[in-house]
Amino acid sequence: MSLGYAEKLSYREDVGSVGMSEIFDPPHLLQQKIAELAVMIKKSKHLVAFTGAGISTSCGIPDFRGPKGVWTLQREGKGVPEASLPFDRAMPSITHMALVELEKAGILKFVISQNVDSLHLRSGIPREKLAELHGNSFREICPSCGVEYMRDFEIETIGMKKTPRRCSDVKCGSRLKDTVLDWEDALPPVEMNPAEENCRMADVVLCLGTSLQITPACNLPLKSLRGGGKIVIVNLQQTPKDKKASLVVHAPVDKVIAGVMRHLNLWIPPYVRVDLFQINLDQYSRPSRSDKYVKWALRVGSVHRPKAPSPFVQSVEVSFSDRPDLKTAILNKQPFKLKRRKQITSAMIRTPLFGS
Repeated sequence: MSLGYAEKLSYREDVGSVGMSEIFDPPHLLQQKIAELAVMIKKSKHLVAFTGAGISTSCGIPDFRGPKGVWTLQREGKGVPEASLPFDRAMPSITHMALVELEKAGILKFVISQNVDSLHLRSGIPREKLAELHGNSFREICPSCGVEYMRDFEIETIGMKKTPRRCSDVKCGSRLKDTVLDWEDALPPVEMNPAEENCRMADVVLCLGTSLQITPACNLPLKSLRGGGKIVIVNLQQTPKDKKASLVVHAPVDKVIAGVMRHLNLWIPPYVRVDLFQINLDQYSRPSRSDKYVKWALRVGSVHRPKAPSPFVQSVEVSFSDRPDLKTAILNKQPFKLKRRKQITSAMIRTPLFGS
C-alpha cells in the first residue's frame, strides 16, 4: 500500500491479526485446485470478485498483515516495508488484467475492492461494475452534485475532507472532498449498496488476496450463501471465513489466476498505461509594426491542474521541424516549460501568429 496513505490513517491499536505465517499448497494439490476453480468459474452465472491488498503486492505495493506488511512491521517497531511503490507509480498486476478479460468475456459481473490504489479502474474495469468500499486515493467527489473527478495524482487528504479544488460545474462550484475512508468512517451507500446486491445475486464470490478481517466489508461474501452461492478464497494466510468457503487456495494470487485463465483458454491482456496531457501554447507579446519578435511559451503538464505532477514523465523533447535553425529543446524538470521568441514576418503582422 502507498506509504503516504499509511501515514494519513489515524492511529489504531487494534488492527486485528497480523504477521500470520504464509501457507503454500503443494504443487500437485495446487494444480487440482486451479482446475476445480476454473470449472466453477466456467459454470458460474453471476461471478463476483472480492479483492484485497494481496492482489497488489506483485505491483510493488505492500499489504497490511503479511509477514512484511505495513501493520506487521509497525507492531514489531520496524520501519516501512522495502521496495514500496507509491500508488501513482504502480501498474496493474496479472490478476488485475485477468479480471478485465473475464469482465469483457461476460463471465465476471462485478468487482468489489477494499483497495484504494485505483488499479482496478486503471486496468480497465468499468466504473459501473466496481465498488471501491474504502475509497480511491485518486478520486475526488463533489458533495453537492455528486460528480466524480479522477486524478493522476494522489489526493492530499483522507477521511472525506475538503481538498483544494472545486467542482468544475459553473452552476455548482462546491469544494471537492476526497473519497478515502479513515478508520471511523462508515462505508458509503453508493459503494456498499451495489456490492451487497451483487453478492446476494452471486453464485460464486471469488475472494482474492484478502484476510477477510475488516468489518463490515468482510461479511459481504457471506451474503451469497443465502442464495446457494459459493465462496472461493485465494490467499496465502488463513482467514476467519475459510470454513465457509467451498474452496480455499493457498498460493500467490497471480499464479492461481494465470493457471485458471489457461484452463479457460483466455488470454491476459497486457497493461497499457494512458496518461492525459495538456499542451498550452501562449503568446505573451502581441506582434505590432514596431516589434521585431513575438514571444511565446509552451507548457506541457497534467490535465488536472497546472502544478499537478506527471509521475511517469521524465522529460519532454520539443523540436521545430519547420525551423532547422532552432535547436531541439529537452525539458527535464517539471513543470515542463519552454520560452522562445520568433522573428516577425510581414505575413505574421497581417495574420497574427496565434490568432486574436
